[in-house]
Amino acid sequence: MNVVCVGSGNVATHLAMALKVAGFRLIQVWSNTFANAVKLAADLEAEAVAELSEITVDADFYIISVKDDAIAAVCEAMPAVKGIVVHTSGITSAEALSRFGNHGVFYPLQTFSKKRILDFKHVPLCLEAGNTVIMDTLKSVALKLGSPAYEIDGGQRRILHLSAAFACNFVNHLYALGDLILGENGLDFDLIRPLIMETANKVGNYRPLEAQTGPAMRGDEKTMAAHLTMLKDRPELAHIYQLLSNSIKKSQG
Repeated sequence: MNVVCVGSGNVATHLAMALKVAGFRLIQVWSNTFANAVKLAADLEAEAVAELSEITVDADFYIISVKDDAIAAVCEAMPAVKGIVVHTSGITSAEALSRFGNHGVFYPLQTFSKKRILDFKHVPLCLEAGNTVIMDTLKSVALKLGSPAYEIDGGQRRILHLSAAFACNFVNHLYALGDLILGENGLDFDLIRPLIMETANKVGNYRPLEAQTGPAMRGDEKTMAAHLTMLKDRPELAHIYQLLSNSIKKSQG
């Protein structure tokens, strides 16, 4: 299959490189920043294009992997291509691609950073398509990547995306806040890495609610009051602490 990559961000880069390794032929890369398209295209041995109008109409597979807010404008500017067009968004409707005769969704449910190599065998792919022929093609692409594939409708995909915001994005932000508190007091983040890793490992065997620990779970009001006193000069952090502590207490029934 000849593949065109529309986008050059974290998801686009990882997915395009994985497709290349799996034997697909990446022929073009477009990015809103042409220099980024040139860089990714060089890695893929593909052609970098500066304008969406320059995208070939004869490829087999087009992956639109741009910011959600940019998908509509990108689709409008693309030519009437003949192959299957997919986006990788967790929240955008498949109907955003309705101007293309063959379209679907190819949503990788994972967190991506350009500097970290990912094995797509551990990246669930949530697939949506308007007919069985397109779905079969998307499944065949997932199979070549070695990824677990799931037929997920738009409503289910949006729920997954919302859940991921809590379980991934917000959790990582809390890591960042923990790092901030440590750094301001001359302590290294490495000291709590083992704690983070053990917490993450536990959800491999237990439901998160079963693995919950800490003062809020125990109802240790004196400890929580001491923590809030330590945060008296950081009201925004105190607010987050109080909000999450209350949520943990409520989760215990």
